[in-house]
Amino acid sequence: MSDNIENTIKVMLKGAAEHTDVSEIRAKLESIAKENRPLRVKLGLDPSAPDIHIGHAVVLRKIKQLQDLGHEAIIIIGDFTGMIGDPTGKSKTRKQLTPEQVAQNAETYKTQIFKILDPKKTTVVFNSQWLGKMTFKDVIDLSAKSTVARILERDDFKKRYTTGQPISVHEFFYPLMQAYDSVAVKADLELGGTDQTFNILMGRNIQKDYGLEPQITLFMPILEGTDGIEKMSKSLGNYIGVNEPAHVIYEKVMKIPDNMIIKYYELATDLHPDAINVIKARLQKGENPRDIKMELAREITTLYHDAAAAVKAEERFKTAYQQQKAPEDVQVISYEDNADAFYALIKAISTSGKYKSNGEIRRLMIQGAVKVNGLKAQKQEDVPEIKDGDIVQIGKGQFFKISKKKGPETIASEMYAKAIENLKQK
Repeated sequence: MSDNIENTIKVMLKGAAEHTDVSEIRAKLESIAKENRPLRVKLGLDPSAPDIHIGHAVVLRKIKQLQDLGHEAIIIIGDFTGMIGDPTGKSKTRKQLTPEQVAQNAETYKTQIFKILDPKKTTVVFNSQWLGKMTFKDVIDLSAKSTVARILERDDFKKRYTTGQPISVHEFFYPLMQAYDSVAVKADLELGGTDQTFNILMGRNIQKDYGLEPQITLFMPILEGTDGIEKMSKSLGNYIGVNEPAHVIYEKVMKIPDNMIIKYYELATDLHPDAINVIKARLQKGENPRDIKMELAREITTLYHDAAAAVKAEERFKTAYQQQKAPEDVQVISYEDNADAFYALIKAISTSGKYKSNGEIRRLMIQGAVKVNGLKAQKQEDVPEIKDGDIVQIGKGQFFKISKKKGPETIASEMYAKAIENLKQK
């Protein structure tokens, strides 16, 4: 039993930023082993932002690793707390979601989390099941478990209070309600990001007040995006979405800086800590980081697709980025045949949806980053007449295939010719 407990602790703490003291974690695991039951691992989800990328998935991956060791997940969809909105990190009161918005977002969340979690070891509940039934007396009893001074210790509330920004009374109830969730589901362990420290520790205190053994806690760090600098974010464009195509996930992982390889292994994969230590040793011995990063990209792609899709994505990457050839499934863009070649090429590339503006595309062309059939399209005179099937390359591995569409002059000419032919036949 002791070996199982020590292995669980090793897996649990892999990549963790902060956690309950190891001696308390060990005591909790020994206690539930004596009771012959799994850990009840709690995660609360705010249903206001249901589009998951692998930065969001860090905590879900940790839960999956614990599920693989036999433990169970209690996922709390905050449909009731979501009507308030978590004020964490906010400089002003958040707009309340309608019940319909919360329900729709919750369903989207459930679909996405089961791309990661084991449905057989996961219970999904809505906290309206208990919070919505509380009487006003219950609310007063709950609010008596904390003080205003304690609530104002939160950085966001403290800043808003000292700068004179309004704080609505109902916002004070958010951490209390999230804490009561731990009482309702009798959580043994609660996970969250480091931005949830206040809320999760509040759960430990509230459980004690309700006569329960306090939950142990585990805080996972924020995962930087593909730039290796900023927090992974869709708005910054440095994210890797769990629902993206296999080749997109693979290519995005390959863009991360070498110094992020181990952190991604720790936070974005389910590899055992011992296996990651072997990878660290390989890097320290001077093995090419590119080769190890390709293994990482294959590992992450497999998690959200399957092994066959990951292999195919790797082959595509080698074709596009290493051999500098257009992949078979290259994106097709349309080109108007009787327009000026230089400007029509810019317009065609813009239809790919991968560039912010025509100005950005033109800058890439001037910098020599754009090629047509292997020849630079740097100046206006460099761009020849475009033909069906021509290959446009931008940068090292971005390819498009030209599909010619008829311009208005061609269409008019063809219509005129057809009309003349009809007259002749008459």
